[in-house]
Amino acid sequence: MDLEPNAPKDFDFIIGQWNVKHRRLRDILNGGEQWIEFDGQSSTVKTLGGFGNIEDNHLHFPDSSIRAKAIRSYNSQTGEWSIWWLDGRNPNCLDTPVVGKFVDGVGCFYANEVYNGKAIKVRFIWNGTNPEAPTWEQAFSEDDGKTWEVNWQMEFTARNK
Repeated sequence: MDLEPNAPKDFDFIIGQWNVKHRRLRDILNGGEQWIEFDGQSSTVKTLGGFGNIEDNHLHFPDSSIRAKAIRSYNSQTGEWSIWWLDGRNPNCLDTPVVGKFVDGVGCFYANEVYNGKAIKVRFIWNGTNPEAPTWEQAFSEDDGKTWEVNWQMEFTARNK
């Protein structure tokens, strides 16, 4: 694929194939403190001439394995990325996109969503400051972003870069 010369480079750190260590809070938004750990793999390629990318995921939960995709696109007018999640357990629905941008290698992305019938804010933080070991985390807020509960963390290790 030909890349556009002015395509953003924000997500270049995650392009390639990765092993992923997942850590997910068992009981979200209920004061839970028990974490579930599991492995996965991901593979990310550029699309839209470099103004987007698609991440293919295989997550090995303790009780099942699932497939999912992250679809990302860049709006050059606003300087923001939008990120959608497509989960193989619900293949007819894209999640509400989180929207945000990178500053100094760290991207913060937000959305309003409903979780278990409650209005919440969602936050993703992508940290590409160490391209050999990038990280991602998800957090939810029930108080419009005053406080956050981190409920999912991922650490990436290159498979063959």
